[in-house]
Amino acid sequence: MEKGLTEAKIAHLDEPTTGNPHFSSRERMAIEYAEMLAVNHHAIDDAFFERLRVEFNDAEILELGMMIGQYIGFGRLLKILDLEPKYCET
Repeated sequence: MEKGLTEAKIAHLDEPTTGNPHFSSRERMAIEYAEMLAVNHHAIDDAFFERLRVEFNDAEILELGMMIGQYIGFGRLLKILDLEPKYCET
C-alpha cells in the first residue's frame, strides 16, 4: 500500500473490495488477503494464491502475510487481555 494511508481511504475499507475505485488493484488484493486470513483462512486455496501472484511476487506474499498475521494476533491479544480502549465502538 501507499505510504501515508489517508483518512479518505480508511473510510472506504468497509466497502466491498471487488471493483472499489478508492484502492489500486494491489491494495484491493492486499485487503482481500487480510480479510481472508482474519475470517476465513481455510478458504485460501491455490486459486486464491494464483490471484495473489498477479499482484505480488512470492516474497511480497510472505511479507504481507507475516504483517497481516502480526496485526491479527496483536488485536486478539489486546481483546483477551481486555486492553482495547474503552471508547472504541464495537
